[in-house]
Amino acid sequence: MIKTVRAKFKVDFVTDFGTFKKVELSAVYSHDRNKEDNQFSSATPQGKLEMSITNPEASNFLQPGKSYYLDFTEAPEPVSQVKFPA
Repeated sequence: MIKTVRAKFKVDFVTDFGTFKKVELSAVYSHDRNKEDNQFSSATPQGKLEMSITNPEASNFLQPGKSYYLDFTEAPEPVSQVKFPA
């Protein structure tokens, strides 16, 4: 059973709105079978991700034109909180 799925995305745009940055990414694509991007594009031929980021370190890390791996792992269900009567 697969526990993690990895995708490769490229930053298309970073827009600075002052209090946050909007980062737009798309799935990498290549017709060249000798390039890593071809392996990713055969599994994920199309994809978009848009994030609004308020953490300056995180938003500065993601640079236009650079590619990044996205690793998806299942998140556990949140533990329900017990509510006590008032």
